[in-house]
Amino acid sequence: MKPTITAFERSPDRGRGLARDMRVRWALEEVGQPYDVRLVSFKEMKEPAHRALHPFGQIPTYEEGGLALFESGAIVFHIAERHAGLLPGDPTARARAITWMFAALNTMEPPILDREIATLVERDKTWYGERLPVLEDRVRTRLGELSSRLGDADWLDGAFSAGDLLMVTVLRRLSGSGLLDPYASLCAYIARGEARPAYQRAFADQLAVFTGKAGTR
Repeated sequence: MKPTITAFERSPDRGRGLARDMRVRWALEEVGQPYDVRLVSFKEMKEPAHRALHPFGQIPTYEEGGLALFESGAIVFHIAERHAGLLPGDPTARARAITWMFAALNTMEPPILDREIATLVERDKTWYGERLPVLEDRVRTRLGELSSRLGDADWLDGAFSAGDLLMVTVLRRLSGSGLLDPYASLCAYIARGEARPAYQRAFADQLAVFTGKAGTR
């Protein structure tokens, strides 16, 4: 049975691959799992039918048989557990890969999102000019720590894993901000993720929604 995921009918990211269904699409492409996509409007996201799948009225959701999941990290973890290719077989390496999944979502993403939200909704506030440098310093601290850990390696812990998939999608949110520029290793890391054929297919599918050419995988 093909799973069905939900995505924005009209994504705020204008097809740049930043909406969180991108993570799920990429994971499904990496493991070779066909899937269907149900597009939902902002109005539909807040209606009872969608809230039955996602209590917070967001996307993505994942349905397969009698299973319904929400939260992109949880969905990616489920896919990685069910299919080979996103988590190592060795239990110790597998535990480390899962740790990186949590690190991407719990350590790296919050300061990046804090900065992003501020630039979108707080520009007209009198305190914006003082707050933004503080937020950006927090992001730089995390980027420096991650860059030091990555070093010259291709991926965070040996082979590409779900931890890298989530980390790349988180770091991509800084595209165009200039904050990544001093970290050549992280820029190369993101580029390696974006060059993966599975990423390219997922990105093309999400972009197709914005251009009105979306179909079924």
